[in-house]
Amino acid sequence: MSRLAGRVAFITGAASGIGGACAERFAREGASIAGLDVQKPPDAAWRKVVESAPDAVFLEADVRDEPSIERAVATAVERFGRIDILVNAAGVLGVGGVDALDAAEWDRIVDINLKGTYLVSKHVLRPMLARQSGSVIHLASVEGLLGMSQQAAYNASKGGVVMLTRNMAADYGLQGIRVNCLCPGYIETPMTAVLSQPGLEAIRGQFVQAHLLGRSGRPEEVAAAALFLASEDASFVTGAALVVDGGFSAARRVGV
Repeated sequence: MSRLAGRVAFITGAASGIGGACAERFAREGASIAGLDVQKPPDAAWRKVVESAPDAVFLEADVRDEPSIERAVATAVERFGRIDILVNAAGVLGVGGVDALDAAEWDRIVDINLKGTYLVSKHVLRPMLARQSGSVIHLASVEGLLGMSQQAAYNASKGGVVMLTRNMAADYGLQGIRVNCLCPGYIETPMTAVLSQPGLEAIRGQFVQAHLLGRSGRPEEVAAAALFLASEDASFVTGAALVVDGGFSAARRVGV
C-alpha cells in the first residue's frame, strides 16, 4: 500500500527518533524524502530510507539558522519540484524551573522547539501556497497540553507549538493547506535516553507507568499517526492536536 505515492515530504529531525521513523515510514509509503537535521543520520538508518526512496536527499542544517533553512528548502524544491508534506520533528529536552533556569538554556530550548518550527514552516509554506496544497505536521508533546514540574522551557515551547498549529490552520486552510500537530507521551528516542542514566531509573519508571498502557512508546508508533495526518485519510482534519501518549493525559489509576 502506497498512501503517499508521488508526494514529497520535508522532514526535520530526520537523523533519529521520531523524525527518522517518519522518514523511513513515509518512504515505504511511496514519498520522496528530503530529510534535514543538524547532524548526519547513522548510515544504517538512512539506508532504510533510501531502500524505499532512492531519490532521497539529506540536508544538514540547524533549524535556528534561517539562511540555511531557506537554502535547504530551495534545494528540496529544485530537486523534487515541490513539497507536499512538512514534518517538523526537530526538538530538544530541557530541565529546570523558572527560578533556576539559565536564560541561555531557555533560549536554546525555545529557539529549537518553537522558533525552529516557525522558521521551517515559513519557508516550506511558500511552495505549498504556490500550489494551494499541503499538509504540515508539527511535533508538539503532551507537555504542550499539561504542565510538568521542572520543565518550564519545554512546556512553554511545546504549548507554543500547539497554538502555532491552530493559528496556521486558521491562516492557511482556505489555501488548501492542512496544519496539525502530534502530542506524544514518553517515546524511546535518543532525546529521552537521558532518563535511562544511572540515578534516574526511578523517575523514568514513574513516568512510564503513568501511561495507561504501562509502557513507553516507540518512534514508529508516532510515525504511523503522522502518516495518517499526511495522507488523504485526514483530508478533513486540520487544527488538531492528536495525542499519541498511551493514555498518559487521559487519566490516572488510583488504588480504589
